[in-house]
Amino acid sequence: MFVAPDPGRMRLRSAVRAVLGITLAVTVSGLVAQSVLAAVAGGLAALLALFTVGDPTVRGQAVSTTLLPVAGLPVLAAATALHGHPLLRDAAFLAVVGVGVYARRWGPRGHALGIFGFMMFFMVQFLHATPDRLPELSGAVALGLLAAATVRFGLWCYERRLPPPAAVAPPGGRGLARITTRQAVQATAACGFALAAGQVLSHDRWYWAVVSAWWIFVNTASRGDTLIRGFRRMLGTVTGIAVGLLIAVPLHGAPVPTAALVAVCVFGIFYTAAPSYSWMMFFVTGMAGLLYGLLGVLHPGLLAVRLEQTAVGALGAALAVALVLPVTTHAATHAWIQRAVHCVRDCTAVAARRLAGDDQADPTPHVAELELLLARVRLALVPLLHPLNPLRHRKARARQVVAYLDECAAQVRGLAAVAADPAASHDARLTAACQRVEAVVGTLFAAGPTAVAALDGPAPAPAHHPGAERALAHLHDLESALTALAHPVRSSPRAPFAAS
Repeated sequence: MFVAPDPGRMRLRSAVRAVLGITLAVTVSGLVAQSVLAAVAGGLAALLALFTVGDPTVRGQAVSTTLLPVAGLPVLAAATALHGHPLLRDAAFLAVVGVGVYARRWGPRGHALGIFGFMMFFMVQFLHATPDRLPELSGAVALGLLAAATVRFGLWCYERRLPPPAAVAPPGGRGLARITTRQAVQATAACGFALAAGQVLSHDRWYWAVVSAWWIFVNTASRGDTLIRGFRRMLGTVTGIAVGLLIAVPLHGAPVPTAALVAVCVFGIFYTAAPSYSWMMFFVTGMAGLLYGLLGVLHPGLLAVRLEQTAVGALGAALAVALVLPVTTHAATHAWIQRAVHCVRDCTAVAARRLAGDDQADPTPHVAELELLLARVRLALVPLLHPLNPLRHRKARARQVVAYLDECAAQVRGLAAVAADPAASHDARLTAACQRVEAVVGTLFAAGPTAVAALDGPAPAPAHHPGAERALAHLHDLESALTALAHPVRSSPRAPFAAS
């Protein structure tokens, strides 16, 4: 949390802005409605708006924030209307879960709207809101979103001075081949199990099991991802409950210190979300305990129930990803590795055209795309590299893949730099070297035994032009790295990585 890189202090800015926006939302909602419930609802709406909306442009973020009440208020109304009808309420909750996860197929906007709709249903259960509180809660949510938008797009919109972040398209597919569709089914099954088991443990606090199962599926792409996330959620919850026993319970909901500590937790949630899910859950759990104290219902037994419900949710998620349309770690990693290697090939081809005299060919965008793809490869390989992974041979292969892909990226960057040199001239051997790189990529993911042979001998003889010589050296090293990559990627007779 403390040493993770924060280029441009973006995480720090986001965390401070979140504290300002949520503080404004809580203050305005509480003053207008003169109600603690309204203040909590407004603050939660602002937190979700600031946390979940992640469109690449400011304009897109504004549109998504505007659409949040369109997705959330009907869910809020349905949840309050079904307050006295448990069976219908449970069925509606699971329907919201499925639709919310399926909406991720439409990118960041669908992701944000799905989370907001789900959390509106959860908020009604958390606050035990009855139908007569609907106008109050709806107004508080609207005010919270307005406060968040005022701070984000008016008072402190630092993104306007920054270029929009680059992004890579998620894996496609149709029907059950699409990851978001499979995860929608998995999440619904996991939340159904959590809902049933959670109600057995606690008739009043069962919703914590459902929300635990739901959030474990957020930002995961494989079975290994989900299991690791479930472990980290349990770790963060346990430590957060320990702090709740030491701090939140003795406070007895005292307004001023509770408000100050909630602000600290909000800052921690936003500042640690990217580098550490466990730390984020620590602050989420601490904030939940403080809010329960503010509502006057906090006691040690309630925190114990919270831990039990989190364990039930994690178990439901583990069973769902293992038994219901599993997306293996192998499938996720193989797809991203393949895209990264193909990007290497495309960058090589464009650089060769530029060296041959085509001024319109620019390998720079491909280099930037490769960096993003390598980040996704590392993210997909996290389950295999995790300290709790007992399969050392898979962990070793994963490390090899990362090392060889990093070497490929280094050579591609060097090749692009040479191609950008206006003095670099074409050499006949560049075409042959590029063709060898393309051949290695073609055989790397071909069916059947690998046809990639190891390279022997020194680099090609020096060319007459120093630019061409540097390009040939990069291409030779790139070919060597791709050839070496064939061993860990194809070492399993069945697939690059055995299902895990």
